[in-house]
Parts: sequence; C-alpha cells; structure tokens
Amino acid sequence: MKQDIAFTSAGMTIAACLYTSKLPNGRTLILGHPGSSTKEQSPALYARKLCEQGFHVLTFDAAHQGASGGEPRGLEDPAQRVEDFKAALSWLRIRPDLSPERIGVLGICASGGYVIQAAAGDRRIGAVATVAAVDVGRQIRVGGDGQQDSAVLDALLASAAQARSEAARNGEIGAFPIFPADEAAARAGGEHVFEGWHYYCTPRGDHPRAAKTLTWDSIDRMATFDAFRFIGMIAPRPLLMITAERAVTAWMTHEAFDQAKEPKRLHTIEGATHVDLYDQKRPVEEVVSVISDFFTRWL
Repeated sequence: MKQDIAFTSAGMTIAACLYTSKLPNGRTLILGHPGSSTKEQSPALYARKLCEQGFHVLTFDAAHQGASGGEPRGLEDPAQRVEDFKAALSWLRIRPDLSPERIGVLGICASGGYVIQAAAGDRRIGAVATVAAVDVGRQIRVGGDGQQDSAVLDALLASAAQARSEAARNGEIGAFPIFPADEAAARAGGEHVFEGWHYYCTPRGDHPRAAKTLTWDSIDRMATFDAFRFIGMIAPRPLLMITAERAVTAWMTHEAFDQAKEPKRLHTIEGATHVDLYDQKRPVEEVVSVISDFFTRWL
C-alpha cells in the first residue's frame, strides 16, 4: 500500500510516499532518488519490489525539487539533501507502528553519496546501501568518468559566481540545462550522456516534475562537497555498495569502498551500465535481491 505523506526538513515541507508491505518483516528503508529525479521514477520501482520482500519503504522528493517545498526551484544543495535523509529518519522513528532501531538507508546515484554522508554523522541509521553511487562533488570537479578537463570546472565556477552577482541585483539566480537538447547531441556526448538523456527525456522514464535545469548556485555548493570524506565513520554499521560493470561512474563506488571500514560488501552487476540500474528488469531484480538479503541480515 502506498500512502502520500509529508515531513519537515529545515522548515521546508518534503513530499514523500510511504510504501507498507502486506507481509512486513519489521524493517524500514529510506530510499533517495538520483540527482534531478523524483520519487516517482526509479525509487517507486525499487520501493514496490522491496515491499514484496517485506520492507516498508519511504521515498521522498528532495527539498527544492519535485513536489517538495523550497525556493528557488531546481536547487541542488548537498548539505540540504543530507539533512532531508535525517529528517525522514526522525519522522519514521516517532511512528508507533515502526521499529525505530531497524531503519536503513538506500541511495541511488547522487543519493548514494548523500546517504553515506548522512549515515557518517547520524548513528540512528542502522545500515547503508548504495546503487550506482555518485559523489556530486566529484561529478562537478572531475566529471562522471573522472577525466574532465580542469578548465570545465573553472568555467562553471565563473558562471556560478556571475549568476550570484546578477541575482543580487535582480533577485533571480538563473539556471543551466542538465541534459542535451536532443538525441543527436546526447549521442555525441557518449554512452553515459546518452543513457541519462534517454531515461530522463523520453517516455522511458520522464516525469513532469523531474528537473531539467539546476540553479547556478548549485554549482559551487556541489563543487566543495565530498560525499566520501567521512565514510569510515559508518563502521561498525554495515555498508553495501552496488555498481555496474559498464558504469562510467563505477570508479566512484570503488574509491568509496576502498576508504570504508568493515563490515562492508561490494557487488557488481555484470554487463550493466549506470542507468540500467534505474529501471532495466534483469539488473534491477539482481540489485533488489542483494539489497533484500543485506538489510534482512543486518537490520
């Protein structure tokens, strides 16, 4: 059963969905969406499948995005994204029908970085899992593949600085497009760019509330963020990191995993790409099976 609910994070109303299992196993998961995404996209798919395994699952839209509150719209604020997970946890822990000591967090893509940061500082989180984890700080600084020319970051930061100055005069920060304008431009950007465009900008996965632009002041907030800096503080709570064999971003998961302490587990989905883990049947079923076993064991 899916119930629309809301909770408060830093004074903003967060739109969320609570999926309750017909055969509950006593465990609850907080599930975060990829960057620019919404709770109705990959989180909804995962939530339904995890409910079938007995988990209650809370999904939510990040502040400033989707159906959640917060101005300006389309702001990607890593600190706030981390806070949203902690606020979700606080909301769940006071519900009399849920076990407060058996709550884990699961992050897809950008949320895979945010849950690491959230769990490092919040000992109420019992176990952590990531799917195709991305640190948005590394994404901005060195690109999804880690090979980005340093001039790109310089240009982005210069544009962000100019936008902030202009906002001081006219009150509007402005925004930049996240995705290529069309299929030809997306294909020209390589497989990773194309598959992101194909998921978010075609009927495959598009949602009317998914962000197609981000505000310019998102850039410098992301550029100085480090999702993995305190990953060692998650221990002795368990950590599961799942990536895909062909994912351009797999290096981020491997880097984070190397820094993490035991107990930890790394699982790779063979033959899959980063975005395959969002919605493709075989990879998603394998991911859900691994996640279910992990949280069943450790929560």
